[in-house]
Amino acid sequence: TMQGETAAVRIAENDGKLDVFPQNRTPSSGRASAKSWQYSDHMENIDGYLMKYTNLVTGWQYRFFVLNNEAGLLEYFVNEQSRSQKPRGMLPLAGAVISPSDEDSHTFTVNAISGEQYKLRAADAKERQHWVSRLQICTQHHTEAMGKSNPPPSSRSYSVASQGSGSSPMSLRRPSQNANLLFGWSQAHKGSALYSSKRSMMPDHLVDAREMMSQAQGQHKDLIQSIEGLPAAPGLSPLDQDLLMLKATSMATMSCLSECLHILHLQQVARQRNALGAGPTIEWLEPKLPDLLKNGSALPFSPPPRQEQEDIDPEDEVEDAFTDKEEDLGAVEEERSVILHLLSQLKLGMDLTRVVLPTFILEKRSLLEMYADFMSHPDLFVAIADGGSPEDRMVRFVEYYLTSFHEGRKGAIAKKPYNPIIGETFHCSWKVPRRPDAPKEAPWGSPEPPDASPNQEPYQLRFVAEQVSHHPPVSGFYAECPERRMCVNTHVWTKSKFMGMSIGVSMIGEGCLHLLEHDEEYIFTLPCAYARSILTVPWVELGGKVNISCAKSGLSAVITFQTKPFYGGKLHRVTAEVKHNPSNAVVCRVQGEWNGVLEFCHTSGETKVVDVTKLPVTRKRVRPVEKQAPTESRRLWQHVTEALRQKDIEKATEHKRLLEERQRTEERHRAETETPWRTRCFDREGDGWFYRKPLWKTSSSKS
Repeated sequence: TMQGETAAVRIAENDGKLDVFPQNRTPSSGRASAKSWQYSDHMENIDGYLMKYTNLVTGWQYRFFVLNNEAGLLEYFVNEQSRSQKPRGMLPLAGAVISPSDEDSHTFTVNAISGEQYKLRAADAKERQHWVSRLQICTQHHTEAMGKSNPPPSSRSYSVASQGSGSSPMSLRRPSQNANLLFGWSQAHKGSALYSSKRSMMPDHLVDAREMMSQAQGQHKDLIQSIEGLPAAPGLSPLDQDLLMLKATSMATMSCLSECLHILHLQQVARQRNALGAGPTIEWLEPKLPDLLKNGSALPFSPPPRQEQEDIDPEDEVEDAFTDKEEDLGAVEEERSVILHLLSQLKLGMDLTRVVLPTFILEKRSLLEMYADFMSHPDLFVAIADGGSPEDRMVRFVEYYLTSFHEGRKGAIAKKPYNPIIGETFHCSWKVPRRPDAPKEAPWGSPEPPDASPNQEPYQLRFVAEQVSHHPPVSGFYAECPERRMCVNTHVWTKSKFMGMSIGVSMIGEGCLHLLEHDEEYIFTLPCAYARSILTVPWVELGGKVNISCAKSGLSAVITFQTKPFYGGKLHRVTAEVKHNPSNAVVCRVQGEWNGVLEFCHTSGETKVVDVTKLPVTRKRVRPVEKQAPTESRRLWQHVTEALRQKDIEKATEHKRLLEERQRTEERHRAETETPWRTRCFDREGDGWFYRKPLWKTSSSKS
């Protein structure tokens, strides 16, 4: 491979030492160590634990890998103790391709010439670089040996004198090819400071560019020599105007390319200094964007510094006028061949998190905004705190929970919201009318009090969401109503799987509702979602069990979203049971449809029927796009949304690609410089993500 060739070349550049890769293992054992790796030019056997993707059922598993350079094999064992036995598997490296993943900093694949593939995952970016570089050198050696009748030369070290003079026996035998290589090596040698001292421990990402540059310079040199060596015959003079123009153009081109490579070289040095703690923030050049993105509002963004979240002025918020319905079946009909092609590329159980789906099946909003639809009935949310007893409050929470899903679907056709970009945020609020003198001890199931009088200020319910991680894709969202002293914090990781004619989405994570007035916390999980009939008219079905628990009261609820059996059965069925754990006594049972009629049956004999379709939907309040920060969902995705509205799929796809490409570039950049991502509104605590200034902290500080 090209990378293998350049890795071999770099041994020569460093006088028989390969020391440009970041290492954290000792050469003797290959085991983790605080010492730096130091390698000589000979190929060396290394070993260690890597994660290997086994199969759909088992997934990723730790295996002990051994690189056998002499045999040109990558072998693995169940664990280190079993390495004396026969390997569990082995892959010949001659002719193999070693491919670091573009999607993250620690996954890579080894593709054998036979077609067999190992998908492997290292602990971090440094360890991946270590394995990839050693595998590439071994692969290059055995590929050359396989492809030539004579073995590769044992030494690749050529003297600087022979590089500079161009008169060595090898250069005389093969002037064109050798001039290219030697020219490149002499250029690299001039900048050998890059490979000295501690900076040499950093990866050199310009090797391929330098190699291509050296080849181009060699070809330019050959061209000049050919023109100047023309005989002075009529009509064939080296002073011919067209030939002089050709020489000048070639020289100008090489000069321009050299300047570009020099700029990239300076950036790399700056990046390496920063990684070693010797410099301030890295300044790096932005890719040129097409004119249609130059208004600034759609430009992708760099990682924000650690700072407090934006202060949102409620006066700037207006009632949402975003009324797009997703009922356009025409696109699905017209693009069915594209969907069929996409499906042909997928395998059962494949993780779709990183699959780029066709733009035309996108819903015109971000997943972060979709989460805000959980609050489309804010009156039911606020009413939870009105419950006169722990049992009453738990049942009210179950009622709110069961009615919170249907509004998330805009129209009859199921489409996929935009995958949020890391650092993306979404802010909104709702105004909730106050209930006049609502009695605190109103029994559950009693008639609702009349609407609030106009002169009463409504409650305000605020919502903020942030994409806190890209791999895995984790969103955090938080809502609070300070006047009712209640708030909810949720973190969710979406994971999609292809299931034939359906796509399943797991929502991994949990939420916690805090009722500060009652000193109660309700921990809850989220159901799975399924996009069915993806070739005809896609629709959404919920499935799985959800648990809700309150440690203080000892109450819990189990909600079961039932998926429709293949034959018979009803759609969207849901059942729930609320019980008191210490006594195992059932408090209330619920049955019905999560997007239709729900019946609550209390053990005391009270019943209540809720028709979700008739519940009033409160529109959220959002600031106009021009008042939003560049990282807020609607401003960030505005050009994709507008292109989708105009049914310009090509333009929407281009805008979306630019955003996602920038995200991947920045992620690679952070991995290389070991710069951690800094969130804006949420902090990580253990396995969860929590809002930085939650009501339970601010309330306690005031009291």
